[in-house]
Amino acid sequence: QVQLVESGGGLVQAGGSLRLSCAASGRTISSYGMGWFRQAPGKEREFLAAITRIAGSTSYADSVKGRFTISRDNAKNTVYLQMNSLKPEDTAVYYCAARYSGSIYARGSYDYWGQGTQVTVSS
Repeated sequence: QVQLVESGGGLVQAGGSLRLSCAASGRTISSYGMGWFRQAPGKEREFLAAITRIAGSTSYADSVKGRFTISRDNAKNTVYLQMNSLKPEDTAVYYCAARYSGSIYARGSYDYWGQGTQVTVSS
């Protein structure tokens, strides 16, 4: 199994940027497809971005495409989410997750989750 710890969240002004990190331990992230999700108050956890295990292909939700970028550094065993042009509606708890197989978009496909990091975007 793999343990995931997110960091990099905080308070940022609308239009600003943050980079979230997801540090893995126990196993190398090269063994997993990785994803980022978020959960805003009163809403379900939603898919944001994913990067595949083998090909390294990326996929994004329409709400963040063009603003967010997922990447991985296998040498550091870390996955990143670069978030630019942040909006107040991006305010949520952000989670990283790891999976072996299944839909990259589905929460149920992911086997391991981090504890989450709060991102708050002020207007």
